[in-house]
Amino acid sequence: MDASWFQQALDRAGASQADLARNLRLAPSAISRMMKGERQMKLTEAVQVAAFLGVSQEEVLRHAGDNTPPPPRTDPPRRGRPPRAGIAASAPPRAEPIAIRAAVRGGGDQETFLEDGPIGYTARPTNLVGVRGAYAIYMFGDTMEPRYEQGWLLHVNPFKPPTRGRDVVVHKQDKTVLIKQFVRWDGDALVLHQLNPDGEIRIPRGEVAECHLVVGVDQEG
Repeated sequence: MDASWFQQALDRAGASQADLARNLRLAPSAISRMMKGERQMKLTEAVQVAAFLGVSQEEVLRHAGDNTPPPPRTDPPRRGRPPRAGIAASAPPRAEPIAIRAAVRGGGDQETFLEDGPIGYTARPTNLVGVRGAYAIYMFGDTMEPRYEQGWLLHVNPFKPPTRGRDVVVHKQDKTVLIKQFVRWDGDALVLHQLNPDGEIRIPRGEVAECHLVVGVDQEG
């Protein structure tokens, strides 16, 4: 087990061994033993680890110490021009996963408090490849039904400016968050629209920390 490589891969993904343990549904001690070479990684685990780290399964197995040679090729010989030497086909690099954020309901009906740190990771969609700080967040409550249902996973670009009619995740100075439709900035207030019940919400500009654009949704969560 190349523990150094795995630790560097975790660092690149912005994750810890504890995060990997939660993703694999294993005890942290099992991951620790695996890093020390005291526990062999299963093939099914290698698939999950590869998705979690955003690398190929072959790379995970190579650094996990799997030296099993590949099966011999049984393809029939091909006629015609021989393959060009020095050119090897390679798969495109896999994008690193993005962090999943979660919020817990606070004192009001519309606001929830964002939990510290990621609770997991999900595959990075193509429209967020290369976007630093991109994340996903679970929809909470029913205020945006029927557009979103509770538990759907929203993909968020923290750098793309919000536009009228698009949905946003609003981070407030008091650490609460709202998921609503962006209407406009009106003087010293952020104007939002919710669907259920239909209505307009105004938040003083001084209470708004960030306003991030929702760029996709995963209904499976």
